[in-house]
Amino acid sequence: MNAVETTGRFGAFGGRYVPETLMANLLELQAAYADARQDTAFQAELRQTLAEFVGRPTPLYFAARLSEAWGGRVYLKREDLAHTGAHKINNSVGQALLARRIGKRRVVAETGAGQHGVATAAACARMGLECVVYMGGLDCERQRPNVERMKLLGATVVPCEAGTRNLKVAINEAIRDWIANPAGTHYLIGSVVGPHPYPLMVREFQRVIGDEAREQFAARHQGLQPDAVVACVGGGSNAMGMFAGFVDQPRVELHGVEAGGNGQGPTSATLNHGRPGVLHGAYSYLLQDAEGQIAPTGSVAAGLDYPGVGPEHSYLNDSNRARYHVVQDGEALSAMAELSRTEGILPALESSHALAFTKKLLRERPGLTVLVNLSGRGDKDLPGLLAKGLLKTE
Repeated sequence: MNAVETTGRFGAFGGRYVPETLMANLLELQAAYADARQDTAFQAELRQTLAEFVGRPTPLYFAARLSEAWGGRVYLKREDLAHTGAHKINNSVGQALLARRIGKRRVVAETGAGQHGVATAAACARMGLECVVYMGGLDCERQRPNVERMKLLGATVVPCEAGTRNLKVAINEAIRDWIANPAGTHYLIGSVVGPHPYPLMVREFQRVIGDEAREQFAARHQGLQPDAVVACVGGGSNAMGMFAGFVDQPRVELHGVEAGGNGQGPTSATLNHGRPGVLHGAYSYLLQDAEGQIAPTGSVAAGLDYPGVGPEHSYLNDSNRARYHVVQDGEALSAMAELSRTEGILPALESSHALAFTKKLLRERPGLTVLVNLSGRGDKDLPGLLAKGLLKTE
């Protein structure tokens, strides 16, 4: 095993900072995952499930009208077309298979935008596992369609009403559940955050995005690669999955896009405004106040409304292999509407942050070929946006 597989460290970042009661579970999971990576039967079942249940490979789509309007060549990796409507299903399927392999019949998960919760509920339903999803009360309100989808898929949805009522609170409650029920429960983390082995494991279950995109792009362009790859970053799973396919290609720029909120209040741009610390079991960049307490966050996109970021993103940021940018709510909403009207594709609010940055990038450097990870579809966002008057359909 390499150093990351052994220690869970990406440079200075990562590690495992958890209560003693969880160490046995994490060591068991680390060993089980390492074994599953080498097990041809497990990998074959994972590939078959991704093909037949998830619908992989997802298409690589050239957005011709958007490209003409923005002055470059824009390609979209269509994770919105994966089963349940987002990239989250890739990791949920992988971890659910792993939970079943090690005899865990109960799964707990956290969710912000609801897509990870829906994906986990679907994966557990397929594999006959009990599913409990923790979701911030605020996120339950703004993502009501996904709450109902989770329930229909057989999951128990637990609203978390403490504090900020968002993703951070949901993660806190999921961890408390896991501590209370360590023996028969698997915590299915949805992003590249948390203690080792989660950041590594989630990246590897999501790297199917980047591996497919690299192969698809090269097949259409005589072996060439795009000038830049762009993805939104909250915890950072969709970006890490996409970056994994290109990080060894130094001429391909990697751009992560964080949520800047409304420009007047709290932000969720951890790498741009945070500093290193420990949250949810790992050492990474965090949004903190002067006393080191977790700072309030803000974003129109529930899936980006998180005060931390995956430790590998912190490493890529500090090593300058990837650059991280900030997009505000209004810019994301505008990009959401523009893609809908030029290409007939309704993107998730999270993905719309990546699109908004791509537009700015092409204004500054016209003619680039840019590959955007369209991490999810926007059906889930419409009721909340329309109710608050944040998006107009006419």
